[in-house]
Amino acid sequence: MSLPTSPFAQPRNVIGGHVIATFTGLVFMTLFGIHWWSMASAVGTAIALMLLFRMPHPPAGSNPLIVMLGAVNWSFLITPTLLGSIVLVVVALIYNNLGKNKQYPTYWW
Repeated sequence: MSLPTSPFAQPRNVIGGHVIATFTGLVFMTLFGIHWWSMASAVGTAIALMLLFRMPHPPAGSNPLIVMLGAVNWSFLITPTLLGSIVLVVVALIYNNLGKNKQYPTYWW
């Protein structure tokens, strides 16, 4: 992570943001199908939900589009979304704590 002290880069935001956004994309795709307006609505709703739950992670805003353009199934929520974001945080933990005077994360929850 290039900005490990950013609130957007903390584990809660990385994992929670991706899960919320992917879940939102899956719900919108299931309920409304794949249309330009459902994609736009899903992205807007995902951003609003990430803010509501205090887990904003800007890169996760694209997850509803990825879900819909890929026409993925519900297992996409577990792998690659959940497992991938956990792996990302573990790699960030290792990389960002190698040097002296480095600390990641700033907070967990």
